[in-house]
Amino acid sequence: MNEPTILVTGGAGFIGSCFVRLAVGEHSHRVVNLDNLTYAGNLESLGPIARDLRHCFVRGDIADPAAVGKVFAEHRPAAVVHFAAESHVDRSIDAPAAFVRTNVTGTFTLLEAARHYFSGLSTAEKDAFRFLHVSTDEVYGSLGSKGAFGEASAYDPSSPYAASKAAADHFARAYFRTYGLPVLVTNCSNNYGPRQFPEKLIPLMILNALEGKPLPIYGDGGNVRDWLYVEDHCRALWRVLEAGRPGETYNIGGNCERTNLEVVQTICRVVDELRPDLPHRPCSSLISFVKDRPGHDRRYAIDAGKIRRELGWSPRLDFAEGIRLTVEWYLENRTWVQRVCSGEYRRERLGLATA
Repeated sequence: MNEPTILVTGGAGFIGSCFVRLAVGEHSHRVVNLDNLTYAGNLESLGPIARDLRHCFVRGDIADPAAVGKVFAEHRPAAVVHFAAESHVDRSIDAPAAFVRTNVTGTFTLLEAARHYFSGLSTAEKDAFRFLHVSTDEVYGSLGSKGAFGEASAYDPSSPYAASKAAADHFARAYFRTYGLPVLVTNCSNNYGPRQFPEKLIPLMILNALEGKPLPIYGDGGNVRDWLYVEDHCRALWRVLEAGRPGETYNIGGNCERTNLEVVQTICRVVDELRPDLPHRPCSSLISFVKDRPGHDRRYAIDAGKIRRELGWSPRLDFAEGIRLTVEWYLENRTWVQRVCSGEYRRERLGLATA
């Protein structure tokens, strides 16, 4: 095989698996998928790509230097796309140590391995090599009622999750400035779409609405997020990987602000329409408001002007289209949900036990 090899960490997770499907299925690249298969990682999320000869799965921990070094030595990637992370804010409130280990120590371990590998490449290979660090808008903290986060916005993380991602971002940029490792950083708004682990807001609400369970919303439901369909995010990442300038940061957003209450109400309307047989319709009657979680940022919004201007990317789907596709997918794939849910997670809202 002559296709360039991309090392994708966390490629069995929600966003990572979408990127792997794109890289292998649409762009015919060979992908080495390094994932530790924690609760949110599942090879079923890869679909038929899991058995494609261009996809090589390696189970391993990004915080294990020996395991990471072995992957670089054996597979000699032309690029790294780093998704692997503990990513749920509520879990970080209850158990922050895991977020430090994976998001900070794991990113550092991966950067170190990439630095040593990069130093042994030929000049042409160095010119082509890229390390894409995928991050979140939560590193910026909370916005007021106006404005949007840009690439130059100051970091002000509120949760242990956001703080761990902020630390990882800083390490990634430091490796560009100190060692010349050709790092790219992206900070993205909230993703949604098929195959998302059901502790996250949108799949949790879809599944609970289908089953007539309560739809718990934090606080008054007025927290605002900028929503982006996962496939649009992955297409943006591909553009950054192929055309972004090393050392640069690109913010990725959907220009789609919604309050949490608006998101849940939209889900309820779509579920009501697609499942008119549900005895508990309208699903909006299931909405309840629960005590807010600590450090809950009020509003996020992304200014994605840079990636639009420089790389020509813009999202393809609006929120109404994306939500409908997402609800339809969960309706049609209940077996997937049953298989990915561990016995420890019962579709409750997390992050409240130590509030």
